[in-house]
Amino acid sequence: MDRQVVSNGYFDAGSCSIDDFRALVDQKLDESEVPLAERIVSNVPVYKVSELGRLVSGEEGKRRLMAEWAHVLMHRSGVLVLDGAFADTTPLDAASRVFQEIIREEKAASGGGADHFAAAGANDRIWNSLQKLCFRDPETFAACFANPFVDAVCEAWLGPNYQMTAQVNVVRPGGAAQQAHRDYHLGFQDAETCAGYPAHVHDLSPVMTLQGGIAHADMPVESGPTKLLPFSQLYRPGYMAYRQQVFQDFFESAYVQLPLKKGDAIFFNPALFHAAGENRSADIQRMANLLQISSAFCRAMENIDREGMSRLLYPVLLEKTRSGVWSRAEIEAAVSACAEGYSFPTSLDTDPPVGGLAPETQKQLFLKALGEEMSPEEFAKALAVQSARRQE
Repeated sequence: MDRQVVSNGYFDAGSCSIDDFRALVDQKLDESEVPLAERIVSNVPVYKVSELGRLVSGEEGKRRLMAEWAHVLMHRSGVLVLDGAFADTTPLDAASRVFQEIIREEKAASGGGADHFAAAGANDRIWNSLQKLCFRDPETFAACFANPFVDAVCEAWLGPNYQMTAQVNVVRPGGAAQQAHRDYHLGFQDAETCAGYPAHVHDLSPVMTLQGGIAHADMPVESGPTKLLPFSQLYRPGYMAYRQQVFQDFFESAYVQLPLKKGDAIFFNPALFHAAGENRSADIQRMANLLQISSAFCRAMENIDREGMSRLLYPVLLEKTRSGVWSRAEIEAAVSACAEGYSFPTSLDTDPPVGGLAPETQKQLFLKALGEEMSPEEFAKALAVQSARRQE
């Protein structure tokens, strides 16, 4: 049995060794391990999106790229950057204006809300920015999420039919840094609760979620981009370790930060030790749309009105389909960010599998409707019928 696991198959505080941890994170990422990366910065592979289009457009090339990304996230650094994920940042600017409006309205209504790590008012946070953006401006939502590269990273880690959620975070000058942590699922439990889960669940938790962030503004290091500790996701008892002071101190001595440009994206294994950095700048409002993408097989972080989003998004994507201005990959990426991609749970009495092993998903209905060029009214009715079948 792994010496990090106590005899009954559980981790506890005594399972953690800073020497074992240090040995893991002292590794170096070699260029031969990430042949598709444009460069490596502080053990983080950086992929230049402008050079990857030919790969994403073909099934064989896309699988090769996704395999490399999955290997990095699971077995190597645990983090990667997409340089220029959004070559045209106009949609991000439009979304930023919507987010600022929402922030002003929510602060006026409630004075602002706290997040997991910052007290109320310490920064600006929009919970469920995915749904709020789609409801307020479905055209901008479509443009922001019709991104085949973001879609490919999500699929690389979680497979098809993932569930997108998102939360906007704005850190103002003077905003304090977070403490090092791991994320959803076990990262959102206290130490006592984590200790109640067997070791194999600690291994399973990270593969159910992908962490990501889209830079809505330039983020030089002084603005406090995410502090990262490459290879730290490899440490099996890490959900028990990250709260211990010796691990916190080591993180602060060894973390790396990468500056991001507006339109860049970063993705990392949720078990990677990480923390938002301190905004030491004089005037940079650091804004990121933080993506929390879940496997279709697990519980997502937020409840999303995906039926309502789908109704609003459909006319936008129907127009894009008819005009031919967007590729099939762009259309499917936008649908994947919006619609429910998994058949279950459902009521199998009223929503039985027809012609397959599982009932039609909301995503499949959305794509079928686009292919048949259903009117928005017909699609809304079909959505309502499907929803009723699932709930009866």
